[in-house]
Amino acid sequence: MDKGLHFMFCVITTTLLLRESSQAGENIWPTMLAASKSGFVLLYSLGPEENLPTLTVTTILEDPYVMVRNAELEGYCIDLLKSLASMLHFSYKVKVVGDGKYGAVSSNGNWTGMIGEILRQEADIAVAPLTVTSAREEVVSFTTPFLQTGIGILLRKDTISQEMSFFHFLAPFSKETWTGLLFAYVLTCFCLFLVARLSPCEWNEPKNEENHFTFLNSLWFGAGALALQGVTPRPKALSVRVIAAIWWLFTIALLAAYIANFTALLSSGSEQLPIQTFEDLVKQRKLEFGTLDGSSTFYFFKNSKNPIHQMIYEYMDKRRDRVLVKTYQEAVQRVMESNYAFIGESISQDLAAARHCNLIRAPEVIGARGFGIATAQASLWTKKLSIAVLKLRESGDLDYLRNKWWETSCLHKSRDRWSPLQPQALGGLFLTLAIGLALGVIAAMVELSNKSRHAAGHVKKSCCSIFTEEMCTRLRIKENARQSQETSGRANA
Repeated sequence: MDKGLHFMFCVITTTLLLRESSQAGENIWPTMLAASKSGFVLLYSLGPEENLPTLTVTTILEDPYVMVRNAELEGYCIDLLKSLASMLHFSYKVKVVGDGKYGAVSSNGNWTGMIGEILRQEADIAVAPLTVTSAREEVVSFTTPFLQTGIGILLRKDTISQEMSFFHFLAPFSKETWTGLLFAYVLTCFCLFLVARLSPCEWNEPKNEENHFTFLNSLWFGAGALALQGVTPRPKALSVRVIAAIWWLFTIALLAAYIANFTALLSSGSEQLPIQTFEDLVKQRKLEFGTLDGSSTFYFFKNSKNPIHQMIYEYMDKRRDRVLVKTYQEAVQRVMESNYAFIGESISQDLAAARHCNLIRAPEVIGARGFGIATAQASLWTKKLSIAVLKLRESGDLDYLRNKWWETSCLHKSRDRWSPLQPQALGGLFLTLAIGLALGVIAAMVELSNKSRHAAGHVKKSCCSIFTEEMCTRLRIKENARQSQETSGRANA
């Protein structure tokens, strides 16, 4: 009898405690992580007073989309799911896909991964970094993509680094910029030589005085300005000084741009990335490369008609056991620990480069695609979820989630921020130099015309004739003609 009363008392006490616990949990919108045969299950509801539909959501553990921290699931997809549930008023439970795969057709013709669970009605929707492909679209329905991505190459910096070129100091400027600089240097020196001969303030008596601004001296003067060194001869005429001043200004700005770009080049190591494209990856022999087994990236290369893509697929297919990986985490770890390049979603590679500062993504991205929410075909939730995703994008919530979960911990910025300085960036500087050269030539002509006008008054000749004689004398046109005639006469004799 006592045992029966004791048993009844325990049953009543346990019932009361469970009821209080259930009521307390319902009032705070409970979230619970439990273990099941298929992995972790996240339970979520909006409250007992609302009779809301409950959706079973399948996902996959991948940083930063879905992660387990402190016995709870969190990440980009979990935050997205909460926002969608709040907008469309549904509750949900999340379970991690049992086989750990995204979804592909197996050898027996059945679908694996999250796509297979939706087809077997084990889940209502899949919220994960699931790429929208034509093969998947044939068996399930996808919403509007919530993330845009492509296919990129993830590399480790020290595995692709190479010794600096012998002419690495030329890298801060592009070839076009160096060509323009050489042309500007020769043109300026020629203008110095020409104006120094034409200006009477610089060369007053051509027949009796020696002109110090020969062409070789002008070249030396321009080179000295490039090295920020004062050289002789020193200009006396205003016209020559205008050209010299403009050239000094040009060289100071040019040297500042060169030093700044060369410093950025050395700190970023940009020129130490020989693998820029997928073609570069195929041509090299130092690195193995692969992708996720059964992923949409693998089938992209399989179905592509591009010769380079076909070579990549044949390489991966022949070495399937060596180069294909099972999970994204395994791929990142292998890139960090061996001579391996991972081909995968560019947005996930950006995250890896942000979290691991010794990793880098090659510039080329191919196969633009998007991550969408998968539902069963003819599901009523497809259109509702698509509209909700569009609203989140228009309100900026998707951008907020992107910045939240892709925040970088590296001090250095992305590699492709540096590039050789193009002529367009120095266009204003070259234009200033051209204007200065034109002003110098005009000033020299004005000085020479003033002298010709004064001389014409004394000898009672026209100003034009005096100006022409001065020009010929200073340029030594007649003297050169006379010397050539004498030379030809001697040859005939």
